[in-house]
Amino acid sequence: MTLSDYKKAIFTIKSNADFKELANFAYQYQRNYNPIFAEWVSYFKENLSHNTRFKPSVMRKVTDFDYHFLPIQFFKNKHLVKDHFPSKTIFTSSGTTGQITSQHSVANLSLYEKSCILSFEKFYGSITNYVILALLPAYLERKGSSLVYMADKFIKLSGKEASGFYLNNYKELIDKITVLENLQQKSILLGVSFALWDLAEQYNLNLQHTIVMETGGMKGRRKEVTKGELHSIFQKGFGNIPIHSEYGMTELLSQAYSKGNNIFECPPWMKIIIRDINDPFKQVNLGETGAINIIDLANIHSCCFIATDDIGKVYPNGSFEVLGRMDNSDIRGCNLMIQDV
Repeated sequence: MTLSDYKKAIFTIKSNADFKELANFAYQYQRNYNPIFAEWVSYFKENLSHNTRFKPSVMRKVTDFDYHFLPIQFFKNKHLVKDHFPSKTIFTSSGTTGQITSQHSVANLSLYEKSCILSFEKFYGSITNYVILALLPAYLERKGSSLVYMADKFIKLSGKEASGFYLNNYKELIDKITVLENLQQKSILLGVSFALWDLAEQYNLNLQHTIVMETGGMKGRRKEVTKGELHSIFQKGFGNIPIHSEYGMTELLSQAYSKGNNIFECPPWMKIIIRDINDPFKQVNLGETGAINIIDLANIHSCCFIATDDIGKVYPNGSFEVLGRMDNSDIRGCNLMIQDV
């Protein structure tokens, strides 16, 4: 299989076997061409292979996907794109003052765009059916946001004059939503969590034709609450409708979506695997809580195998739930070895 064949094949996956074949290709490809990933895998093998607990014959494996996952912190201080694939752009994560933020060098923007568009349309149909209203303050006020890039692409593809970005002009946004509701125009209000919270508190809406989709991102702007509490606040302000969610991050090129109840589904080229919080080399059973590992096959030019700091669980049908994030006291194993690599 060539790299070109791979890029076409990831968007035509039909089965678990298809995914496994492409994941194996990605794993070997990135070991050969991604020096940081190769170094991490070598570190694991050289430093932990002597410990019988980590040998393949005794590693606890509850899925067919037994790979090494790169801790997401590597994106904060490592360049994960091979030199012969120069960056077309660099996506950066948001953070509070003084924090080191993640940087994702993207070598193929068309691959990112294709992944975003096909992910969305798998769950919602054609983007042209919707007006896209992007309420993304803080993200719009800085450079390098992958979320802003994706929203801008959706706004343009919608072909609707009413689509657009909103910062803090809530009254203008509410007036626009009111007009669209009266026209029975299907719309998506894509918003960062703290801005949607502000909107829900200030206005009392009864939405019937508008999907409210939160993207996370409290970033210290509001007190931290559970996802369930947050969605209850939204429902009070927006008319007791299901609250949708988008699960993506700077370090990925693909997104998962939830149509309510915080249960997410992945596109066929993305898969979630749950690891033990205290033992990063042990997978937990389906339905058990642990830390989230992600295989994102679209991420072929950086890293397809990422160990995140999110906590969640995967269900037998492949859907998953995000329950929160690990704090410093939760981080064990591979995260403690980053400084040595």
